[in-house]
Amino acid sequence: MRAFRRETGRVAVLDRPDVDTDQIIPKQFLKRIERTGYGEFLFYDWRYDEDGRERPGFELNRPEFAGARILLAGRNFGCGSSREHAAWALQDYGFDVVVAPSFGDIFRTNAGKIGLLAIALPDDELKRLMESVNLDTGSEVTVDLERCTIVAPDGREVPFAIDESTRHRLLHGLDDIGLTLQHEDEIAAYEAAHGIA
Repeated sequence: MRAFRRETGRVAVLDRPDVDTDQIIPKQFLKRIERTGYGEFLFYDWRYDEDGRERPGFELNRPEFAGARILLAGRNFGCGSSREHAAWALQDYGFDVVVAPSFGDIFRTNAGKIGLLAIALPDDELKRLMESVNLDTGSEVTVDLERCTIVAPDGREVPFAIDESTRHRLLHGLDDIGLTLQHEDEIAAYEAAHGIA
């Protein structure tokens, strides 16, 4: 997992409530055993028609959102099943940050464990952020995890809150194994004291 400190990138807007994990990554694509390769199937049923052609009306198919690193989404994003593949698919597609008024609890936990930053903003603040995005040419946003701020396309700074354990994990690029290895000396001392080899 790479460390996340600050990201400036193109932003995409998906202003839909209750986007569940089945929509983020449909079940027919869950046969892989790796964490990679899911990005091409992200929002598959929304992105493509029955013949595999892009649906021009779907938000992420807009050329202004091509290459977006930051996703602004509706309330209750990532609700539904607990599949961690949803966070993997978003990250594999290229997103580093998802900003929404609220998240499914398990999705938010899964995101933090792989280095995908999930930021909850009050609904009115997120609406202002979405409205500042230029839908004709596209826009960039800066997310600064060290300062816990988002710099909107109009230059306005928007503060956000995040629990300190997730922030620490992301700032230092620590997955579950990395967190455990921070205590390697204590683990070795315990094993030596208890005859564990």
